Amino acid sequence: MSKAYEQSGVDIHAGYEAVERMSSHVQRTMRKEVLGGLGGFGATFDLSQLNMKAPVLVSGTDGVGTKLKLAIDNNKHDTIGIDAVAMCVNDILTTGAEPLYFLDYIATNKVVPEVIEQIVKGVSDGCEETNTALIGGETAEMGEMYHEGEYDLAGFAVGAVEKEDYIDGSAIQEGQVIIGLESNGIHSNGYSLVRKLIKESGINLNDEFDGRTYLDTLLAPTKLYVKPILALKKAVQIKGMNHITGGGFYENIPRGLPKGLAAKINTQSFPTPKVFEWLQQQAQIETQEMYNVFNMGIGYTVIVDKEEAKKAIEILNNEGISAYEIGEIITDKDTPIHLEEVEA
Repeated sequence: MSKAYEQSGVDIHAGYEAVERMSSHVQRTMRKEVLGGLGGFGATFDLSQLNMKAPVLVSGTDGVGTKLKLAIDNNKHDTIGIDAVAMCVNDILTTGAEPLYFLDYIATNKVVPEVIEQIVKGVSDGCEETNTALIGGETAEMGEMYHEGEYDLAGFAVGAVEKEDYIDGSAIQEGQVIIGLESNGIHSNGYSLVRKLIKESGINLNDEFDGRTYLDTLLAPTKLYVKPILALKKAVQIKGMNHITGGGFYENIPRGLPKGLAAKINTQSFPTPKVFEWLQQQAQIETQEMYNVFNMGIGYTVIVDKEEAKKAIEILNNEGISAYEIGEIITDKDTPIHLEEVEA
């Protein structure tokens, strides 16, 4: 049967080799709550070992978008998996949940074990950094669905939070402070425009840009905020959080704000990475539109009482991440976000 299947375009033996290659990467993400091992029909996680009184499960799923195309075209697959993890765990983190486990899905034209290993290495790196167990996944060879060399990558994460500690934004009030956590560059949104600008600009991706190559700058993986936020949560009463993804400031920062409240942001209160200046120059678009597409240097926001803002920033800085007081919560029932000092 395997010969007939191989003649139809599916290489079973390549799949076996890919599983063998990825096993060592997956193993380093394991947590004590994981039951069984890789390769079963279902992955298991023992919630009873979390010592939570009333655990609420929080789940999220996402992909990497057309950033994948940039990685594929340049044969660089070792960090794109970090993006897949980050897009999921950073989302569920906004509820105060600790990410517990992750599953990945890779669909490809043809299983190339070396490439699959590099993808899963990145996924494992992201999981290891966030103490999230990679407990399962799927690799599908679908030659009729994808062009040669192409693949898609998506992920699914589950976390848990004590019901009494669940953060839904209902405690947000006027006068509270918005703290912004630095991004690692473009992260995983806006790449249809980014790739268009790369082509139109005619740049050599191996040329130096801001201390590294254009390629390394543009493929810098999405920052993982799990460890610093979980540390912050132990010391400060967090009122609300947002992951700045597609839609930039305009779509993400107002999410979860109670009715009648708005965010006022000082765009001069944090540094903007040079890559965004380059993108704006190439696209010749207004600054306001940049904040409607990209994170502009802030990948995650936290809302706290004004009295705790300084303490929160110190904790985040001690966790190795730059954080800034970027704005405040105001009353405004008509305009959910105000950006100050934004030049057109």
